[in-house]
Amino acid sequence: MFREEICRFIEKRDGLEEGAAVENNIFMTNGASSGIEMILNALIADSNCGVMIPIPQYPIYSATIDRFGGKKVGYAMDETKGWSASLEELERSLAEAQSNGINVNSFVLINPGNPTGQVLTPDAIQDVVKFCSKHNLVLLADEVYQENVYEAKKEFYSCKRAARDAGLDKDACKIEMVSFHSTSKGLFGECGRRGGYMEMVGFDPAIRDQMYKLASSHLCANVPGQVMTSIMVNGPKKGDISYEMHEEEKKTIFDGLCKRAKIVGDGFNKIPGLSCEPVQGSMYCFPKVDMPAKAIKAAEEQGLTPDTLYAVSLLENAGICVVPASGFGQEKGRFGFRTTFLPSEEEMVLVVDKVRKHHGEFCKKYE
Repeated sequence: MFREEICRFIEKRDGLEEGAAVENNIFMTNGASSGIEMILNALIADSNCGVMIPIPQYPIYSATIDRFGGKKVGYAMDETKGWSASLEELERSLAEAQSNGINVNSFVLINPGNPTGQVLTPDAIQDVVKFCSKHNLVLLADEVYQENVYEAKKEFYSCKRAARDAGLDKDACKIEMVSFHSTSKGLFGECGRRGGYMEMVGFDPAIRDQMYKLASSHLCANVPGQVMTSIMVNGPKKGDISYEMHEEEKKTIFDGLCKRAKIVGDGFNKIPGLSCEPVQGSMYCFPKVDMPAKAIKAAEEQGLTPDTLYAVSLLENAGICVVPASGFGQEKGRFGFRTTFLPSEEEMVLVVDKVRKHHGEFCKKYE
């Protein structure tokens, strides 16, 4: 029943006809992370297998690829173009890996982005699905933030819908794709329930059967997580006694996230020495920090990355905990950090002000 509800949710989300999502292609998981691990385990047969990942990227991918002994093949997201990746960059990255003898068999797309907070355009998503189809790459579509889109002119556009619009789902195996969703994000934020699912599209049934065996070896997804996933995809309907309250609570949470996304994005951009691309989605922003030359030298002397030095200083002197951007990967010579905006509006205003004061003091210390 739960898998059937997920199918109807996918069809409604993407404007597809009933039956476009198949129950046997749905795997319920303990959050998206267990599904990601399962798929990468199957894809990485030996140390020569490569997985294309965005840079910056969420470290579950780099860490899991390392764990299974595969090769990370990074493609650069362009900060000057709203954290998008051009087809030229995708082709460059793939060709370079292949010239080094790496057997690249899969491609990771995170949309909306983590840690970068961008929401890719339909054209950009279609470019990716066409690229994966052209080069016979399994597309891993990390879409766990699909409800977290804050910019009015943006909308979530799934890879499944992109494949349909590009005509890639009309022939079997024209594209092989696995999409992931989770109850940990969105407006529920039920991280501890460990609920989620993955949908396999375009695979030979024999491959899907092998994935079923692998999933079965982990036993079933936990029952509270399955129930939470059902609630996420099949909430109260108009006429239900809880519908009005449910919608009101969702709107309150969403409106608050929109306001806080603007507070941090606009706030950091007003700080001399910091710059931040507009926060369009997910739950994070990824500002760039202009680092004094003496701070870079001091970090090297301590065996740290410059943004780690900055993050430790921010924690010790302002009580604010952020993650150094170097932990996600970034262009050489760029420094920054990732932060979330989940605390209250009042707290986020205070955070921005404390970052402003700290940055001034930090630069003065290393001038």
